[in-house]
Amino acid sequence: MKITVIGGGPGGMYFSILTKKRIPNAQIDIYEQNKPDDAFGFGVVFSDETLSEFLSYDERSYELIRNSFAYWDNLDVARDGEIVRIEGNGFCGCSRKTLLELLQQRCKEEGVNLHFETRVNDVSQFDDSDLVLFADGISSSMRGKFENEFGTETEMRKNRFIWCGTSKPLDAFTYFFRNTPYGAFCAHSYQYEEGKSTFIFECSQETYDKAGFVEQDEAGSLAKLEELFKEELDGHKLIGNRSWWRTFPRVYNANWYFNNKALIGDAKTSAHYSIGSGTKLAMDCAIGLSDAVVANQDNMQNALEDYTKRRRMPVDMIQHAADVSLMWFEDMDRHMKLDFDTFSFAVMSRSKKITIENQARRDKKYAERIIQNFNKRIGSEDLNTPPAFTPYQLGKLTLHNRIAMSAMGQYKSVDGIPGEWDFVHLTSRAVGGTGLITTGLAAISPTGRITPGCYGLYNDEQVTAWKRITEFIHQHTDSKIAVQIGHSGRKGSCQSTNLGKHLEEGAWPLISADAIAFRPEFPTPKAMDIEDLKTVKMEFVDAAKRALEAGFDAVELQMHNGFLLASFLSPLTNKRQDQYGGNIENRAKYPLEIVKAIKEVLGDVPLIVKLNVIDWHPEGITKDEVEYVAKQLKSLDVDMLNVSTGNTVIDQKPFMGRMWQTPFSEWIRNTIDIPTMTSGRIESIDQINTLLLNARADMVALGRSLLTDPYFVLTAKAYEQYKANDPMSIGAPYPYMGGVATEYMKAKKDREEFEQMKRELKPVSHQLQK
Repeated sequence: MKITVIGGGPGGMYFSILTKKRIPNAQIDIYEQNKPDDAFGFGVVFSDETLSEFLSYDERSYELIRNSFAYWDNLDVARDGEIVRIEGNGFCGCSRKTLLELLQQRCKEEGVNLHFETRVNDVSQFDDSDLVLFADGISSSMRGKFENEFGTETEMRKNRFIWCGTSKPLDAFTYFFRNTPYGAFCAHSYQYEEGKSTFIFECSQETYDKAGFVEQDEAGSLAKLEELFKEELDGHKLIGNRSWWRTFPRVYNANWYFNNKALIGDAKTSAHYSIGSGTKLAMDCAIGLSDAVVANQDNMQNALEDYTKRRRMPVDMIQHAADVSLMWFEDMDRHMKLDFDTFSFAVMSRSKKITIENQARRDKKYAERIIQNFNKRIGSEDLNTPPAFTPYQLGKLTLHNRIAMSAMGQYKSVDGIPGEWDFVHLTSRAVGGTGLITTGLAAISPTGRITPGCYGLYNDEQVTAWKRITEFIHQHTDSKIAVQIGHSGRKGSCQSTNLGKHLEEGAWPLISADAIAFRPEFPTPKAMDIEDLKTVKMEFVDAAKRALEAGFDAVELQMHNGFLLASFLSPLTNKRQDQYGGNIENRAKYPLEIVKAIKEVLGDVPLIVKLNVIDWHPEGITKDEVEYVAKQLKSLDVDMLNVSTGNTVIDQKPFMGRMWQTPFSEWIRNTIDIPTMTSGRIESIDQINTLLLNARADMVALGRSLLTDPYFVLTAKAYEQYKANDPMSIGAPYPYMGGVATEYMKAKKDREEFEQMKRELKPVSHQLQK
């Protein structure tokens, strides 16, 4: 077997070492354009988990690295002189130059051929190789020659960063944050060998411009940073090594190989430095590729396909976490406004990988500090109350916890009247302890429904049916109930909930902000004229009045997912030329008129607006436009925004995953200073508590989790052992108290076993004993 590796970085060398060890007769050549001792950057970072994997694959490499690293178990978050230490984080730092030298040594020991100061411009000379591996870094010239074949996408991100060294010793990985006259800066800092530390300074483009930095003025940049961070550097100087200001390239390749050519390391996938070293990702992939080649020695295509299957999902997950972390730092100025304890936990949980529960396993005292800080801020009597179970004041309405049920249509009503199914569906979640129940869409008119099975709130018979539900909830539970009112717009008159087919019989005419069909096969809606606008406005007002008559505690206004009011906001669905089209001030005019009219009806009854903040489309509503709308809603005394995304157009490209909408909720909450509710793949009480603690929302709404478990809240209280000494006060119905007692005992035992399992699975420490 003949293998050619272009690029002498850690990923390519480690793959070569592992493969040569297991296929001794393989000829492996590495071509590197730089000298053996050239190294750009300072230190790289590995976790205990990664070190364990190195140990299992090549003990010799592991021992060489282990004897050359600086180890720390602590992480510090510091901001403008305040600092908190967080224990239980097993990481090591190693000099990049030393790492390269160690891997070069291992290559020589195994018989891998190293060719330095050799620039490869034409790969056709390696046509006789079974595998040509491009390992030439994030700006890979080799990848650049085959971007179409690899499906390469490169996006330059917004923040500026500069990579420096210093003689300042550090005994913990430290995030140094500092407010300056120019804006906020962060220094990602860690010691990688005795007397040497890495400092990666990061700031927004606006802060960079205000500070007057020049991209390649290394001396000037280091001098200014030394002055800004003189307290943190404590008299130590910064060291440069081609330390120029850059922006981070997010690199993604749809295909990791074609023919006999493949990608590895940063050439394949970039991962932002804020979640750890890209070197770690490169060496992980080296393990995966080597395994695949060894298992498929006679068929390189199978090997490369196997490589992709083995590594695509974990790599995509790491890149997603890195992207979320990257975006957090891009909004650093906003986060700096949080109180210090909330801020420190926001730093720790920014990528969604760390929750308060696993943080407690690492450092129980720190987790308790964060929970107690939350309770102090809201004036809670018990400082150890899990955040989800603290009361929330929605306007003048008191909710007994911060968990809501998302509006989920059941599509089983007849003529808009909620029936027996709907009674059980809604009341059982209230009996289960949910703080706020939200009904599925109650259309303001027969033609405002999505399907014939949708709820309505446009006649007296419907009011009577709703009143039966609200009265049961008020009489038998502590829960409150809100009704979502709205109009389907161009997404109406459908056969089913997935909006896949339009009604063939009994269809009704569609209206929207503009005459643009939701799907090509859907009827084109009528662009609303002045009379339509007046009529629909009165229907919203009448629905609000009926909501009060039906006994609802709050109203949620549908202004999301491309339905009628949302269709006015998005430029994708509103191309009108009159006073309700064009700029955002005009596009928002009609929805804001509706809000104002509803507020006049509701008085002290809270109004929540479910608002779309991104269309997942490059030509959709912009960030500035959303902030304008949110500010206007705040000025109209809307009590809360339920932050939603997407489903405006069918060619959207959403970015989904665990808790995927929560960064948008945080953005609106902490930029506009208005309470928010968030939702989207939130599945556990641990996630809910985390989102409340790191200030991403004031309430959390669950959808599918409550569909399968109407008693989610009661089960969660047992899991957290909330008021275990006084279960009569947890809000469970008295007839269910026997079951509650049993559940508390079972949950305690299960939790103890779960925690023990987690402790046993924690990676072992690789710290050298002194």
